[in-house]
Amino acid sequence: MRYAVLITGPAGAGKSTFTRAYLNHLRLQKRTAHLVNLDPAASPTSFEVEPVIDIKDLVSLEDVMTELEYGPNGGLVYCFEYLMQNMDWLEEELGGFEDDYLVFDCPGQIELYTHHPFLPTLVQNLTRLGVRVCATYLIESQFMEDRYKFFSGVLSAMSAMVNLEIPWINIMSKMDLVTTNPDNKSAGARNGLRRRKDIARYLDPDPLLLATRRGQEGNTPNPRFHALNQAIVQLIEDHPLVSFLPLDLTNPDSLETVISHIDFTMQYGEDEEPKEPHDLDEGDFHDME
Repeated sequence: MRYAVLITGPAGAGKSTFTRAYLNHLRLQKRTAHLVNLDPAASPTSFEVEPVIDIKDLVSLEDVMTELEYGPNGGLVYCFEYLMQNMDWLEEELGGFEDDYLVFDCPGQIELYTHHPFLPTLVQNLTRLGVRVCATYLIESQFMEDRYKFFSGVLSAMSAMVNLEIPWINIMSKMDLVTTNPDNKSAGARNGLRRRKDIARYLDPDPLLLATRRGQEGNTPNPRFHALNQAIVQLIEDHPLVSFLPLDLTNPDSLETVISHIDFTMQYGEDEEPKEPHDLDEGDFHDME
């Protein structure tokens, strides 16, 4: 059984950093894990781990922008349209990997996840090839600085979940910026220390955070703006799909917790057959025959 994890989320959420840490952790666990780059704009120098499959070998954003005179967003959409038209290329590239763990590093344009058909089509093709697929969606802890920005992240995560329809884990990254450093608790947090109770209201989104009137911040509340907030609150209450796992890459236990949730979500290893040790017929077990 092959496994694929899509690392998605907005730009700057820490997807590539998480991907590197993820792959290193899997390799320390003696798993066969590989990086697949789906970002046609990624710089080769940005990879700490060399991708075994790179969309830039098929099409690159730079070439599209130069030859077709597209802008960055239009060029990215074109690159994914081109990939969808050449899925046989990806199928051929994936052919050499059996019983492997593939981590797909995706671009930061959230429209690719929320309403374009590209990733759902990719997921369908991976499933057809016998690959078990799961996705993660990262937003960074700085979203907690502005509750309106935070709930826009919640809604984008919800939209992506509904669009892709696969096992899903939402992650609140860069938690070291809002929590204390266990090695230096007196130093505080770079973006302001937050209490555990406050953080919990964001990890399991509390709609009442948004329901609070902006007038409490010294501004005159806009009735239409407030009505929109109330509608969003009702949507989140009616469809409580989104919750977040905290991720602090300075804490190995935090990374281990996130990876264990991903494994459980896509039922990693449940269909695997026990493998016979190589040294049953020789070496330490030779005399037992």
